[in-house]
Amino acid sequence: MKTAVHFGAGKIGRGFLGHLYWQSGWQTVFVDVAPAIVEAISREGHYTLQIIGERCQSLNISNIRAIHAADRQAVAEALADCDLASTAVGVRFLDDLAPLIAAGIERRANTNPRPLNVVVCENLLDAAARLRRLVLRAVSTDARDFAEESVGFVGSVVSRMVPVVPPHLQKRDPLYVAVEPYSILPVDRQAFVGEPPAIEGMAPVENIHAHEERKLFCHNCGHALCAYPGHLRGHRYIAEAMTDPEVRRLVEGGLEETGRALIARHGFDPAEHRSHVEDLLRRFANRSLGDTVERVAREPLRKLARNDRLVGAALLCLDNNVEPAHTIRGIRAALAYDNPRDPQAVELQRMLEEEGLEAVLEKVCGLRPEEDLYQMIREAMG
Repeated sequence: MKTAVHFGAGKIGRGFLGHLYWQSGWQTVFVDVAPAIVEAISREGHYTLQIIGERCQSLNISNIRAIHAADRQAVAEALADCDLASTAVGVRFLDDLAPLIAAGIERRANTNPRPLNVVVCENLLDAAARLRRLVLRAVSTDARDFAEESVGFVGSVVSRMVPVVPPHLQKRDPLYVAVEPYSILPVDRQAFVGEPPAIEGMAPVENIHAHEERKLFCHNCGHALCAYPGHLRGHRYIAEAMTDPEVRRLVEGGLEETGRALIARHGFDPAEHRSHVEDLLRRFANRSLGDTVERVAREPLRKLARNDRLVGAALLCLDNNVEPAHTIRGIRAALAYDNPRDPQAVELQRMLEEEGLEAVLEKVCGLRPEEDLYQMIREAMG
């Protein structure tokens, strides 16, 4: 049985990567910092994965074990012997992860000089390149040549939606996780050292950057175009907001704009891209997921940044001669997001009130007064 070491036994780790490895007949070694999760995996040796869609399905994910990240020797030994590694720890923790991977590479260089590929499943453009730089900085001089030549850091695009587990279910079963049926993970074919492994659902693509941008400016943008206007119109759930004709028209209009821009920039097949968008609209409308407007809208300061899902999408459109009228309406709704439970929303409203729209456009959105989008948003805000 082949073995994958996966860093991060959270929702994406258990709800996506663990599922792909299990259905491909692999063993998964989870590495995590949460004692309760590590202990539960070690004790149970399996967990329940609930797939929620038109037809629900309950899977028993087995062939798993866990190591606490503090046990550096055990982590290094697992990396030295495994057939593949992957990460889903969150961008903030890549700095902490790099020394762990570096230690495993050092051990592997001395005991098992087979190439190692690390599939990086983080919600950040060029996350694989960033992790590679961090690991090369941390690895010892003796193992540096091996790290540079025999270790691949493989970018990926995580699009499976994994909603927050309700507290009562989490208390009853700390390993329970629910997911949507969609289970395709595009990965960067060119970044692998050697041939990509045959893992069901893992889809090697030639231009991972195009797929990363499509995720950000289609999936993430569409979600935001639903959440922020949905909040303004009093909706609690994403699926509920998608039944609101005004919100749905905004989402569809925004995705039509970004679709034209993505096709122009990356050459996606128009029919295939339209099918992709229609599938996304169906997935957003999946009531069984119980995905909330609050979850999708959280952290508006981050999501209004220049290169993120809204402002970045509008700039993409303008760069490709597409007028981002619907996307700007979404930006306007995001600027109005006033959830008192979200610290970033509170700070955004404080900035608007005390410093003004112009300061927010420059400091949060990264726009300059001479740029067209800066002026377009000002006009849209009245």
